[in-house]
Amino acid sequence: MKNKATKKYKKRSSKASLIIKVSLLLIASLAICATAYGVYLAKQVEHAADSAHEKLEGREVSALRETKVEPIHDNVSILFVGVDDSDNRGQGSDHSRSDALVLATLNNKTHTIKMLSIPRDSYVYIPKVGYKDKITHAHAMGGTLTTIKTVETLLDIPIDYYVRMNFNAFIDVVDALGGIEAEVPYALHELDEFDKFTINLKPGMQHLNGSEALALARTRKQDSDIERGKRQQEILSAIITKVASASSITKYDDVIKALGNNMKTDMTFDEMKSFLSYLSGGVPRIDTLTLDGSDDMSTGIYYYQLNQASVNEVSETLKNHLGLDKNSSSLTNNDSDTDSDSDSSEETSVN
Repeated sequence: MKNKATKKYKKRSSKASLIIKVSLLLIASLAICATAYGVYLAKQVEHAADSAHEKLEGREVSALRETKVEPIHDNVSILFVGVDDSDNRGQGSDHSRSDALVLATLNNKTHTIKMLSIPRDSYVYIPKVGYKDKITHAHAMGGTLTTIKTVETLLDIPIDYYVRMNFNAFIDVVDALGGIEAEVPYALHELDEFDKFTINLKPGMQHLNGSEALALARTRKQDSDIERGKRQQEILSAIITKVASASSITKYDDVIKALGNNMKTDMTFDEMKSFLSYLSGGVPRIDTLTLDGSDDMSTGIYYYQLNQASVNEVSETLKNHLGLDKNSSSLTNNDSDTDSDSDSSEETSVN
């Protein structure tokens, strides 16, 4: 009897041992695959970062900074410049007008982002030429550097980094993520990236592909530049949320390729990696800001006249979020964020 019991025990023990060994082998295999994929992604990111890196001549650091910031420690600002460099409209990366300008400030301590969309027809002073014009013309007058200096002059805050993307990058990123969810305010019949009326959207929350998201971001026929800016902020927030979700990890390869082929930035590979800390703790809270103003056709050309009180208040809000000393445009306390981060509202309209 003992021999039979012993044999049964040995069989069970052998089976259990086999299951454990197989399980350990599977876990080890998965770990190796995950590590290999991580290494592969890192190499892809590094390659994309190298091809996208663009150093702006004569600009090591913003004139409004005493020293260069370190994203892993400091609060920073990033200017997103969307350009239409389509050959169909005689555009090119060197003389394109900016179709979208979105400024984001990131606060490390509060894990928050403040996002401001600057209306493309805003009548502002452009230092490169020494007179006022539409801010969209700044890029055509002197490229990214002129756009950066114009925004710095307008808001009196440093622009630490820029990201310039064309329409292809936007479309490819959204498609690589499997689309995004966005609110469509009204029925939309709009041009696609090939200037053909193929985009038809119904009102309400919709799942959009890249071409549809771009059309929604660009249209302003039925409302205004301000509403257009709000849509751009909402779409950018939706992209950030999607990128931060676990379901997007396997899609990073395509996202990286899309950005590497259609983006330019002054961030180095190491600086890009530092920004991952903003997503490691989950999706950051994003507060949106707007610049108030009024339509102006007094010269026969349409301009958006900014309300100076609104500009001043937005400027102070962004300075506080960056932790800047109000009296010196220099980095002070990175933990500072006294404007309204205790407020849970998602949008702040400054009057």
